[in-house]
Amino acid sequence: MTPALILAWVLLLSQVCLVSALVLASMRAIRGPRAQDRVTGLDTMYVCAMLLMVVTGMRQGTHFLFEAALVIGTLGFVATTAMAKFLLRGEVIE
Repeated sequence: MTPALILAWVLLLSQVCLVSALVLASMRAIRGPRAQDRVTGLDTMYVCAMLLMVVTGMRQGTHFLFEAALVIGTLGFVATTAMAKFLLRGEVIE
């Protein structure tokens, strides 16, 4: 086995694992039962989506997906912070 073939298989396996984690996190975001569980599910979803973009970019050899993952990470962090502040205080802007 060549190192390129091993890398291809590992990247494929990591994509499968990330997609399954994304599906499980979306189930947590939909089912709840509390708002905190939904926020945790959405937080996990954006992290899994960001990592899936990075792994897909590695597999395709393009840098455009890395930039998209950076945008997803930034927007996901801001959204999670806003949702946590809303759940804690009841308002986002003071």
